[in-house]
Amino acid sequence: MPHPGEGLHLADVSKRFGATRALVDAHLDVGPGEVHTLLGENGSGKSTLVKIIGGVHRPDDGTFTLDGSPVSLQSPRHGTRHGIAVVFQEVLTAASQSVLQNIWLGSDGVFRRTRSAAVQRRIAAETLRRLVDGIDLDAPAGQLSLSDRQAICIARALVREPRVLVLDESTAALDVRTRDRLFEELRRRAADGVSILFISHRMDEVQEISDRATVLRSGRTVSTMAREDITVERLVADMTGVSGEFDSRDRERAFGDVALTARGVRLSAEAAALDFTLRAGELVGVAGLEGHGQDAFLKRLAGITTGEGVVTSASTPEIDVKLDNGAELGIAYLPRERRGESLFEPMSIVENFALPTMAQDRRGVLLDRSRMTSRFDEVVKTMSIRLGAPSDPISSLSGGSQQKVMLARWLATAPNVLLLNDPTRGVDIMTKREIYMTLEKLCAEGMSVVMLSSEVDELIELVDRVLVFRDNEVFAEIPRRRLSTEAVVAAYFGQQIGEAA
Repeated sequence: MPHPGEGLHLADVSKRFGATRALVDAHLDVGPGEVHTLLGENGSGKSTLVKIIGGVHRPDDGTFTLDGSPVSLQSPRHGTRHGIAVVFQEVLTAASQSVLQNIWLGSDGVFRRTRSAAVQRRIAAETLRRLVDGIDLDAPAGQLSLSDRQAICIARALVREPRVLVLDESTAALDVRTRDRLFEELRRRAADGVSILFISHRMDEVQEISDRATVLRSGRTVSTMAREDITVERLVADMTGVSGEFDSRDRERAFGDVALTARGVRLSAEAAALDFTLRAGELVGVAGLEGHGQDAFLKRLAGITTGEGVVTSASTPEIDVKLDNGAELGIAYLPRERRGESLFEPMSIVENFALPTMAQDRRGVLLDRSRMTSRFDEVVKTMSIRLGAPSDPISSLSGGSQQKVMLARWLATAPNVLLLNDPTRGVDIMTKREIYMTLEKLCAEGMSVVMLSSEVDELIELVDRVLVFRDNEVFAEIPRRRLSTEAVVAAYFGQQIGEAA
């Protein structure tokens, strides 16, 4: 158990935003050499606490000490000077700048002595190499995969040699191999005395990496537990105030007619062509290490990209799915990155929901906002979206509620086929459950779903079969009866486990 005078210590911390009490007498201790996980539902106060630690916000009440000395951070740069580095869930890279420039971005004035270009290059290469192989330091960051860009953000924090490292959902964008190497690096840094605060909604990660864990609920600290006491059941109960887990449906279920087919689709010039058939009521998972073709496959099904082969829906088998006709053919696609690909942040919550279906709200040439709001009110009830007013900006919502709005946006188009690109990335466990139940209901009603997921446990819980991609080809198709963590992860790395499909 760390001594409160060492490492990071927050006591009786409160923070209010208008009428909203984001934190109420919260406390947190992260000792030197400790990996301490912070958990809670979206809206529990985690992000506010992290922003106080990083110098973005200042607490209204409470104490904040670092290695026994009180601190009052005025800005993120002030936090950096105190040896605090924060990596956020959102992948923050400058697309046009090189990998090297991105790693040292914002470091001017951080180090007492200016490092030479050669030294900066050597440190950047050594740090990045611990996380991922084969990245050219001179390549523009925008050309890299999402996982590699997040590795750059983590390397940016690590080159500063922080004494407090905060990872706020930073693993959500990482592939399995990079995540595992990051965990090795975190253990190495902890052994050197660094205090590490780790935030994740992935229970397998929490159980693997944590020395201790603290749970927030409604802005209050409800528990802190040692590694040996960390169980999924206790974490869920503490986060939600209720016990029990998501009840998975029966593993065997009959499907309807063919809803979508892909024939002769080639994801790269060197890859073999693949065929795929999706049936009504089926939920198919797609997975693989980052950059191995699963994302490209989903976008090809959605018509976002084109190439060799044909993708057709059952309603119009003579028409190839393209970017401009997917909605007409009954296909909806939910992108992976909310901020960059889905959200229109200057617009309201209800406007973000209604964008693709706004024609339903027109009376002649005029827009009937009351009809739009009425449609959205039904969605709020059905999907349990927590919000203030529909007219509030979309940025006022938690990540989980934003994702529900994005899902509702495309469900409002009444698709036959729903394509989801990592839909639960970065959302809390209760929101995940609610999304799972929504997908179960949709499939029971006959909708077909293809879902890319970076969480193996999620695939095992939900889907009827998993396509594991490797080198832009389907390496393994694993039916539900053989789904296991071992089978999926082995396929990531080119190994088959168990009987043939």
